[in-house]
Amino acid sequence: MSLAAPTTTRTLVAELLRRIGEGDPERIAERYAERVDWKLDWPEAEHGRAATPWIRHRSTRADVAAHFRELARHHVPEQAATEIERVLADGDDAVVLGEIRQTARSTGRAYRARFALHLTFANGLVTRHHVYEDSLAVAQACDLEA
Repeated sequence: MSLAAPTTTRTLVAELLRRIGEGDPERIAERYAERVDWKLDWPEAEHGRAATPWIRHRSTRADVAAHFRELARHHVPEQAATEIERVLADGDDAVVLGEIRQTARSTGRAYRARFALHLTFANGLVTRHHVYEDSLAVAQACDLEA
């Protein structure tokens, strides 16, 4: 492993996070490979529920753009924030730790959810995007029945 690898990976993570912060789904998706291993650590039965349609596995760059469009459509953008607490890099892998704060458009409920995002890069593009987050907080905020 090269000593320069973490710096390069950190630079790629910083660029990806900057684009996510800007909120343009197409520009975000440009940072992903054509084929991507995108997983969310949610109970399988909860994937794609009407209240949280953006929560499902993805496999293509087009899916990535769709994810960010769906996420924006179901949240109040003016009431969203993300705090990045730490970025850990090791070779082509990085883990981003932080907390998201969102407000569900359907219910008006605000929520906070801690997360860990595991990214892997190849040729400067994201090939793995695995999210581990507080799914209960998200589900409760978005559930019209709660």
